[in-house]
Amino acid sequence: MSTLPLSDIVNISVVVSPVATIRSGFNLGLIFGSSTHIAAADRVKIYTGTDGMIADGFTTSEAEYKAADLYFHQIPKPSKVAIGRWDKTGSETALQALTACRVKNTDWYACYLCGAVKADILAIAPYIEVVEPDSAFFYTTADADVLAGTAENVMLTLKTAGYKRSIGQYSTHPDAAVAIMGYAMGANTGLANTAYTLAYKQEIGVIPEDLTPVQITLLKNQNGNVYINRGNKYNLFEQGIMANGMHFDEIINLDMLKNDVQLAIMDLLTATSKIPQNEGGVTLLVSAITGPCESALNRGFLSPGIWNAPSILNLNTGDTLSKGYLILTESIDDQSEADRSNRIAPPIYVCTKLAGAIEFVAIQINVNR
Repeated sequence: MSTLPLSDIVNISVVVSPVATIRSGFNLGLIFGSSTHIAAADRVKIYTGTDGMIADGFTTSEAEYKAADLYFHQIPKPSKVAIGRWDKTGSETALQALTACRVKNTDWYACYLCGAVKADILAIAPYIEVVEPDSAFFYTTADADVLAGTAENVMLTLKTAGYKRSIGQYSTHPDAAVAIMGYAMGANTGLANTAYTLAYKQEIGVIPEDLTPVQITLLKNQNGNVYINRGNKYNLFEQGIMANGMHFDEIINLDMLKNDVQLAIMDLLTATSKIPQNEGGVTLLVSAITGPCESALNRGFLSPGIWNAPSILNLNTGDTLSKGYLILTESIDDQSEADRSNRIAPPIYVCTKLAGAIEFVAIQINVNR
């Protein structure tokens, strides 16, 4: 018996939505140096441990291996590291090497230069401020002028410049800052309640500095960081701040939120046949932004609280952000004809309340006999 296709009556087509853009995990650190085991043309290679580096010819005495070994010894342990090549066969500078590493690989978030000196640090810091994707620069210094607080030392220079993406540690251990970078990359899983600060964390493999309270205060006044012992029991990294005084955890979480919102909107624009230029279209945009805000709330970066910043649209100073964020938009009806003709959405405001962190406590014990 012959048969005819059902499609003449019920014609079904299957449309599979496109795969969303892969987000950066913000958990990959780059360590770069002048060893020659990675070809200059390849520039960057990803490793999940130091065994892979040994297999590629690195020796335990080389700077990149030592830094990576320290990086992987932190708890939580980072899952991977990027090793970059500084091609010193020509006249390439450290900045040119880092720029080439960024061109070759855009997944790494934090970076560290083995054997960095003041000139290298001062060259890299302004680049990291503006490079895309957003990044952070960790560096170690044992310069005597830093410990003395001398004018124009590397920490004071970066502080004066107001750089928010460079974080420096004073240490006589040559790679101390790569340890706290390893902690940061290992702890940044993005899961629920995993927000963290760098304050008071251990740097496994690093010996605390033997400094006086005056020296420690001087370093902190320069927005520098240091690994010290308190109470003969606690080895602590203090304080986890960038050159401009902002906390590292705020920088990385804001970068994550920005990245997630940007890609959520791009996913919507590319997966939707048309976003109408009306209130319904604006609602689609707001819905896309809600997901990243919920993720930031879920991991503990945002928290319900009082909006103490200037008023925005119908959000007034003193109002409560019950979810830790509020997404506001200007009216589509108030758009100019030029914006409508250019198909520009009305301005959108994502108002967030950071959960913050407690790092100092004052307690009074009252005793009555």
